[in-house]
Amino acid sequence: MLNLKPVLFFVLATLLSGSVFAETKIAVVDLGAAIFGSEVAKKRQSELQAKSEYAALQAKYDSTAADINALQKEAESKRLTWSETEAGEFQKKMEYLRADIELTARKLEAEVRALQNSIVKELQPKAQEALQELIKQEGVTVLLRSEAVLMAEPSINLTAKLTERLNQKAQ
Repeated sequence: MLNLKPVLFFVLATLLSGSVFAETKIAVVDLGAAIFGSEVAKKRQSELQAKSEYAALQAKYDSTAADINALQKEAESKRLTWSETEAGEFQKKMEYLRADIELTARKLEAEVRALQNSIVKELQPKAQEALQELIKQEGVTVLLRSEAVLMAEPSINLTAKLTERLNQKAQ
């Protein structure tokens, strides 16, 4: 005789879980994109780019990159005619330029990272508050980070709504 208890339990569990999922509203959000898409963050980024120290670093980076490109083009056309001394000088110049551009890039990255940290520190509490309000307003029962989702309908992504709400709170 077939034992029906496990089968009934499985059917009952499936029906109950189906009703739970029917009442669940899932949404997706990218908190970082909402914060960095806000007007405050864009304003801070513009202010950084307008600072003379940052502009000087960016100009140095661009200039060094142009020097590297020019030196590489020269090497392409003249490398076969160079003596060992000239090839060594070229190699030394390239090493110096690469070291300069790497240092400048690290300085630029440090400036940007510092700005990002200050933006997050300033806006995260407001973003969390705005997100809680949005979750309540939308009736969301499950909220997922967008990084954890492989695919989702754009209609369940709350990032743009969060950015709008954050812009209102940050004024």
